[in-house]
Amino acid sequence: MKIVFATNNQHKLAEVRQILGEHFDVVGLNDIGCHEDIPETADTLEGNALQKVHYVKEHYHLDCFADDTGLEVTALNGAPGVHSARYAELFGKGDTHDSDANMNLLLKNLEEKNDRSARFRTVIALIYKGQEYLFEGICPGKILHERHGSEGFGYDPIFQPTGFDQSFAQMSAEEKNAISHRGRATQKLAEFLKSEK
Repeated sequence: MKIVFATNNQHKLAEVRQILGEHFDVVGLNDIGCHEDIPETADTLEGNALQKVHYVKEHYHLDCFADDTGLEVTALNGAPGVHSARYAELFGKGDTHDSDANMNLLLKNLEEKNDRSARFRTVIALIYKGQEYLFEGICPGKILHERHGSEGFGYDPIFQPTGFDQSFAQMSAEEKNAISHRGRATQKLAEFLKSEK
């Protein structure tokens, strides 16, 4: 089954292809000739994911899915949340998707906090045969005091999932995908699509 994943993020594309396996031919926005920067102006993860799928459906007339992910830190009232990719940029501390600047700011903002609990949350929106669906994946954990590991992307070096003694960035792709927020949401998506085949 061929399906469009509304992203140009090669890390995300590789991760989702690995999770979905050979049953699905997952293509990204580049593959369908979409080079626009699709707006993500909603104030929720659900809203942003839906914005992306509706854009692709409207302009390219293809069924597709899109995700939005946020790191929600308890001591920061759920921040950075929907602004995770642009966290440092919002405070004039870096550019969009500047992972180093995002991590630096988050660690600085947690310096005086004892509660390091956090969770990653992914919402996948799907438009399929004229219907709209949402799938959610959550991975609880905590924010480490310093970076560990070199795998993954985004906040992976400072996020340690509950029940593990490694950060996401210290895990192999297989280990991370088995427990991650995106892995969990993508598994729900896969189960749905397989049931529809």
